[in-house]
Amino acid sequence: MWAHLDIPASPKEPFTDYSRWRLRDTDDGRHVWDFLRTEDQLEARPPSHADKYWIGLPLDLPSLPKAKCPLDAARNGYTFYRKLQSKGGHWAGEYGGPMFLLPGLVIGSYVTGMSFFEEERLEMIRYLFNHAHPDDGGWGLHIEGHSTAMGTALNYVALRLLGVPAEHPVIVQARATLHKLGGAAASASWGKFWLSVLNVYDWDGNHRYLLSYGVLLPKWLPFHPSRWWIHTRTVYVPMSYLYGVRFKASEDPLILSSVRLQAFRPIAVILGIYEQCTIPPLRHAGTEYAYKLIVYEDENTGYQTLGPVSKMMNLIARFHAEGSESDAYKRHDEKRRDFMWLATEGMMMCGTNGSQLWDIGFITQALFDDALRWLDRCQIRDNPKYFEMSNRHRTKGAWPFSTKEQGYTVSDCTGEGLKSVLYLQNQVEFMPTLVSDDRLFDAVDTLLTMQNPDGGYATYEIVRGPTWLELLNPAEVFGKIMIEYEYPECTTSVITSLSIFRKYHPSYRAEEIANTIQRAIAFMHDIQQPEGGWVGSWGICFTYATMFALESLSLMGETYETSDSARRACDFLVSKQRADGGWGESYQTCEACIWIEHENTQVVQTSWAAMALIYAKYPHTEPIAKAVALVMSRQLPDGSWAQEAIEGIFNRTCAISYPNFKFAFTIWMLGKAQRYLEERGALSESD
Repeated sequence: MWAHLDIPASPKEPFTDYSRWRLRDTDDGRHVWDFLRTEDQLEARPPSHADKYWIGLPLDLPSLPKAKCPLDAARNGYTFYRKLQSKGGHWAGEYGGPMFLLPGLVIGSYVTGMSFFEEERLEMIRYLFNHAHPDDGGWGLHIEGHSTAMGTALNYVALRLLGVPAEHPVIVQARATLHKLGGAAASASWGKFWLSVLNVYDWDGNHRYLLSYGVLLPKWLPFHPSRWWIHTRTVYVPMSYLYGVRFKASEDPLILSSVRLQAFRPIAVILGIYEQCTIPPLRHAGTEYAYKLIVYEDENTGYQTLGPVSKMMNLIARFHAEGSESDAYKRHDEKRRDFMWLATEGMMMCGTNGSQLWDIGFITQALFDDALRWLDRCQIRDNPKYFEMSNRHRTKGAWPFSTKEQGYTVSDCTGEGLKSVLYLQNQVEFMPTLVSDDRLFDAVDTLLTMQNPDGGYATYEIVRGPTWLELLNPAEVFGKIMIEYEYPECTTSVITSLSIFRKYHPSYRAEEIANTIQRAIAFMHDIQQPEGGWVGSWGICFTYATMFALESLSLMGETYETSDSARRACDFLVSKQRADGGWGESYQTCEACIWIEHENTQVVQTSWAAMALIYAKYPHTEPIAKAVALVMSRQLPDGSWAQEAIEGIFNRTCAISYPNFKFAFTIWMLGKAQRYLEERGALSESD
């Protein structure tokens, strides 16, 4: 039990001395924040610009000359952004937004006896205070969402565990809101799972997590767990293990002071009857095999695991099976901090151990500076240790979303990594050749294994299961999570990377690459919306996916003048441009799959839309010129841009942050717009 803390009523000011926080500089891209306690430590580690920027301390940078053209603005943006680059070559940044992650970190740490530094607890408390809904004091699925029973219950519990007294005003308001929402018993299944782990909710009120039985079935069955989406199966493997052993935290005064809830659902009763009929040896074998898969996942990823939810569930499972003195426990403790990010509003848990490769893949297509060294180190050189046993897709030659250690192939990350390396090594004269042709070939080989029969590309692997598996989706708050799905963003990244690759290596698997691109283009035509855009699944939303789509179509010669598909897409985007020259979509667009306006235009979405029009060689310059003017008008004197609305999405319902996008895409768009407007005689310098 962690000690109660004296917590201020308002979270506006930091609860700790922010001048003592430092982001550890590592060659492998790990993001770890340290609180320095002694004057010697402070003297040895003076704060970097990145340290100051991410936690909101003044950088005291001079104002840059006012930009007179898009290229000037791009240079000013680059002048600022290069100051945030790490010594290892990548750009650090938060990957927050979901509000169900930090409670998992807190509950998982609490029940396994892991501690936090007091400063970490204080800033986690402050983060939750800052993201309580301004109207009712509850919490939702993500930072821009409305309050829900699950979000409010989990974050309420997290605050109490972290040491906030029951009578604190934030707790009192949250408790009242939770009652109005139906109490903790009204939480979605993931909320009930965590409460059961904490021993304040009966396991009988949960779904029956029967995946531990399913893993024993033949893999050719269409519903075998190996056919599920990788994020789903890596979460439900430890869930089924912990359910199978009925893990419960040891009782302590805080847990005993909580009200234990009883709730049953008809499906739970039915599955409970089924479970009573299972043969104990079979149940034991399934649970044992689920544990093996947990171990494989830990060792394949250096104990990072695929994401933060599975990270903490795996930790609890390893603690249950091997204890707190085990090597697994200690390694989980060490890597736990890779997910903890300090920001201006406090300390959060990120959606992975970062977005390092994803961010660098875009900025290196706008500028370079030391990025090649990072791309070289980040490429995965071989398949994972437990490749076949853990049902993984090949990884040799791939680039991951975050770090090499995390080690998962992602199709579009591999595509953007490949594009970046090809650009740096072939178009920048002074760049060395760090990534050999054989390693480029490995990347291409992996991409060629990932195309689905209809020509599209999914995220981590090919689609393995039928769509009717969605009928078994137990998550309740997420859509389309049971199997992989093809996405326009993933498909277009592969099209563009393979198109660029074959310019430099025209003889390598030429016929297969040509067929792959042709089928992928056909897929993109098939999924284009009647209105002309493409629905984004990882960014918000039409502006994001349509930018990628028009880039890939342009490489195949499809532009506004030559392609009906490109023409409809451009006309669609132009119809959504606002009077101020910008574009702005709400995250709700991703839920509804129809355009829903944000209350404000956004520099990131405006950059995406303008780049889409430039890729398609849109013949009318006015929309691009107006977009440029908007982005330039919002550039700050030091060359940066202020953070606006959240940029990303996943599983249709949960928004997530990509704060580096406001640099990568603005700089990139401005550079492209300079040439586009110059070539058409439409560039006018401002005073």
